[in-house]
Amino acid sequence: MAQGTGRRFEGRGVVISGAASGIGLATVIRLAEEGAALACVDRDGDGATAAAEIATDLGSDAFALACDVADESQVVSTIALAVEQLGKLDSIVNMAGILGASHTDEMPLDDWNRILTVNLTGTFLMCREAIPHLLETGGNIVNAASTSALAGHPWFAAYGASKAGVLMMTRTIAVEYGKRGMRANTVAPGGVGTPMTDSARLPDDIDWDLLSRITPLDQFRGPETVASAIAFLASEDAAHVNGESIRCDGATLA
Repeated sequence: MAQGTGRRFEGRGVVISGAASGIGLATVIRLAEEGAALACVDRDGDGATAAAEIATDLGSDAFALACDVADESQVVSTIALAVEQLGKLDSIVNMAGILGASHTDEMPLDDWNRILTVNLTGTFLMCREAIPHLLETGGNIVNAASTSALAGHPWFAAYGASKAGVLMMTRTIAVEYGKRGMRANTVAPGGVGTPMTDSARLPDDIDWDLLSRITPLDQFRGPETVASAIAFLASEDAAHVNGESIRCDGATLA
């Protein structure tokens, strides 16, 4: 457990999507260490089960749910089942997403649509279904934006558009529901090594000068660095933080 955090999530029920790997898995571990009961959600059912087992070993009351966040009917049933098993919903952490790189003039429409459907529409669906339950508990949402939502990232037009959409949707939710006691924030990672970013295939003829514009000043960091920011935003330590985005990017955009 990180020093000084204690068990801020004792008695709290949390849904985490994208729980099988990367930032989602790191957040499962972090919140399990801090006492949360967890619904570990991922399209990869076996990966979600493995994440729930890790959380259980850390003392969490955790379980797995397989769900494709781009499928409305799956999201509706998954959130309903998660709330039923958790007993209540205090936070939802939406980290499920996909990445694709291409010269914009060569990007197939199917690739564009798939990235926006998973990253933006999938996040919307998870938020939509969670909001009524979060209003009951005065809970909160933490969504995955990206540094690509804040500045131009070459070859990532679809990804950047999807994450900019998540950022503005989250701010809208924060304003719309803030007076009713619910918060919504984002994290904006950059220069973070995850299975998704590690497997990204850039075009063969990239301009390396352009690539240097979107890399951190010191080094790439692990997903646990973002999980720390997520844990803060989802906790009562951030009770007065609403509609905010925290960059975790090693000063890439500073």
